[in-house]
Amino acid sequence: MNVRQRAEFLEFARELAERAGASILPQFRQAPAIDNKKAGSGYDPVTEADRAAETVMRDAIRERYPSHGILGEEFGHEPGDGLTWVLDPIDGTRGFVMGLLHWGTLVALFDGESPVVGVIHQPFLGETFSGDGHTAQYRRNDGSRKLRTRRCPRLEDALAGTTAPDLFKTSEETTGFQRIRAKARTVRYGTDCYLYAMLAMGQADLVIESGLKPYDVQALIPVVQGAGGVITDWKGGNPAMGGQVLATGDPELHELALRELGREPTP
Repeated sequence: MNVRQRAEFLEFARELAERAGASILPQFRQAPAIDNKKAGSGYDPVTEADRAAETVMRDAIRERYPSHGILGEEFGHEPGDGLTWVLDPIDGTRGFVMGLLHWGTLVALFDGESPVVGVIHQPFLGETFSGDGHTAQYRRNDGSRKLRTRRCPRLEDALAGTTAPDLFKTSEETTGFQRIRAKARTVRYGTDCYLYAMLAMGQADLVIESGLKPYDVQALIPVVQGAGGVITDWKGGNPAMGGQVLATGDPELHELALRELGREPTP
C-alpha cells in the first residue's frame, strides 16, 4: 500500500467516524432503549444508536469500496477482497447509556495482518484521533496537531488505566494486573477507548486490558503507534485480534511492563 492510498483510506475512515457520530449524538443523554446481548449471563448493552451508526458506516463503505470486507460489532463479518473495515460504532456503550464521556466510534482498515489506519472519534466533544502507524493527528473543531506520547521509562511514574478490573478473568491475568497496579503511580478505571487516545496525546502512560475483540482494538493500534507508543499483546506479539492488550507511550516502559507480566508466580 503506497502513501497516497494510505492517506485516502485514513481520510475515509475519518469521514466514516464522523458520519457515525452525527447519527449517534441525537440519542446521547436521551435515555435510549437498551438491549442486553448477554441477558441471563451478564451485561453487554446495545442501543439503537449502536445499530444505526454501524448501518451508516456499512452503507458508506459499500458505496465507496464495494469489494472491501466489513467486520462490525453489531452485524458481524462480510468477506471482501482482503481489505476489511473494522467497526465499533460505540466503544464504551456502558458509559454512553449513563451519559458519561468515555466512549467513542472506532474505525480501522485491516490488511489481514495489521490495521493500516485507525480512527477514534468522540462526537460529543468533537474530537478525532487518527493515525496510520507512522504519524498520528488530533483534530477538534477547525484545529489540528500531531499526537506524541511522552517519556515515562519507570513504572513507578506511570499514569495507568484499564476499562474495568473484572476484565481479568483468570488468576494469571489478575496477578499480572495486580503487579502493574502495585507499581504504577495511579490506575484509573472506566476509560474504554478514550484512555488510548489520552496515551497517544501524552496525557497517560500505560493501558492494560484483556478480553478485547478485534473491533475493540484495531482502530487504536495505528493511533498509538503513529504517536510513538507501543501496543502489543501480553507476550509482546501482534494485538490485532484482541485478547490481552498492553499499550504504553514509552518503549522502555513497555519492556518493564512485559517483564512484570511474564514473571513467574511467587511460591
